Amino acid sequence: MWAFSVSPLLLFIVFGICSPLVRSDAILLSTDDNLCAGAGAGSSSSACPVNCFRADPVCGVDGVTYWCGCADAICSGTRVAKFGFCEVGNGGNGPTSGQALLLVHIVWLILLGISVLFGLL
Repeated sequence: MWAFSVSPLLLFIVFGICSPLVRSDAILLSTDDNLCAGAGAGSSSSACPVNCFRADPVCGVDGVTYWCGCADAICSGTRVAKFGFCEVGNGGNGPTSGQALLLVHIVWLILLGISVLFGLL
């Protein structure tokens, strides 16, 4: 009976402590500069297939992350705002963002699934 009450707490501690902390500190550059100056400009989307074997994300001025780098953004007709991923905004103008609530919901479902899998519920 004692192991039953310790198992969910132990799982919570293990997932809480052992999960890596991910930081996304991107350097924001001015949007006036052409960050992909040497990549070739003015290509149309139908004339330039992008073959990407390694992710090299850039953020376009339209807020879309282009995973294949400058070539992908230029083929889409978009200037590059910064290197790296685009910043993700919050889910609205409320005090709690929708992403935080989604994360809590996902963690709850994972813990519930593990509990059902091991017969704790």
